[in-house]
Amino acid sequence: QVQLVESGGGSVQAGGSLRLSCAASGSIFSIGDMGWYRQAPGKQRELVALLVTGGSPNYADSVKGRFTISRENARNTVYLQMNSLKPEDTAVYYCNAEIRQYFKSIMNQYWGPGTQVTVSS
Repeated sequence: QVQLVESGGGSVQAGGSLRLSCAASGSIFSIGDMGWYRQAPGKQRELVALLVTGGSPNYADSVKGRFTISRENARNTVYLQMNSLKPEDTAVYYCNAEIRQYFKSIMNQYWGPGTQVTVSS
């Protein structure tokens, strides 16, 4: 079994900062791409930031220059540093990772349960 658990969400005023963390645990052989998505009320889930294995980070245009994605492989953890937050950043943020379990030959996509980020004006 594999689990992703996000933390670090909360409420903040516009211009503030939050740091999200997502830790993967369980029977993990290797982790590939890791990323953050978000879903605002009444909207589709969208990509916020993606860290491709061996590549450069990709960001949604709306967060470029404000958000930074990083990972700590030793802890199977991915982070999202969010600065200069805006009310339009309000959403549930989800962690996503490609994970290969022990004794499995393929990678599967896993999602965390999500963490709420609310930015007030």
